[in-house]
Amino acid sequence: MKRRPSGAFSAIFPPILSRKSWSLTAIPLTGQLNLPKRRVLREPRRGYGRACLTGLAATDAPDVVVFLDGDYSDRPDELPLLLAPIIEGRADITLGSRLAKRNISGALPWHSAFGNRLAAAMIRMLYGQRISDLGPFRAARADILRQLCLEEDTYGWAVEMILKGALAGLRIVEVPVSYYPRIGESKISGTWRGTAGAAWFILSLIVRYYFERQKV
Repeated sequence: MKRRPSGAFSAIFPPILSRKSWSLTAIPLTGQLNLPKRRVLREPRRGYGRACLTGLAATDAPDVVVFLDGDYSDRPDELPLLLAPIIEGRADITLGSRLAKRNISGALPWHSAFGNRLAAAMIRMLYGQRISDLGPFRAARADILRQLCLEEDTYGWAVEMILKGALAGLRIVEVPVSYYPRIGESKISGTWRGTAGAAWFILSLIVRYYFERQKV
């Protein structure tokens, strides 16, 4: 997190070292981002969503919370891109799309890009929410996150935020972001087993939420 933009923002999520892999945690920041108040949490329970939920629970009443992967594939100096729509009152949630601009070849494996495009297409078709990617670099108003009552603790956490937000009629805005080769190997996109498991879980969650809405 040495590369941070200057500016007054409420909160961001630096990396947390979980039991098996780098994930995320919540750190409230006060004042300028170049003079941050930082804290690192350790989450012994496995699961991407679990690390995010643990970090979110540790925040100290921020206005905005930002999530980004801690393997340096997401770049902190692009934070203003995600924060601007929220600060300007145009969005409740902003999503950084890795597929909306040309990025470094090979940074996002082809099967991950395909899976994200497929999931995004299903969300557009079933929920009417126009997105192109389910990327990890995102920001949201803290009060909105509390209202959504997020609970998925594995692969489904990222898509749960989008689905619940769309169903609640929230303003979800997508902005293009850069994406770079990660430091280290991903347990999900780095293996066929991880990719298949994540894809099945995410796609089934999209369908399940849709039919649960039809029953209401």
